Amino acid sequence: MSNYCSSLYVLSTIACMLSECLSQKELEILSADLKTLGEMLESITSRQSACKSE
Repeated sequence: MSNYCSSLYVLSTIACMLSECLSQKELEILSADLKTLGEMLESITSRQSACKSE
């Protein structure tokens, strides 16, 4: 649990720092890009798991 909490702290710190130096539009674009990256990684790991179980 401790590692989980420290990860949230790091992510929160990064988000705050980015919000101080990026415009609203830049934050929106970055957010969309990071969401897309997360979904792509989820798809890759799901496919890897499916291939390993076959």
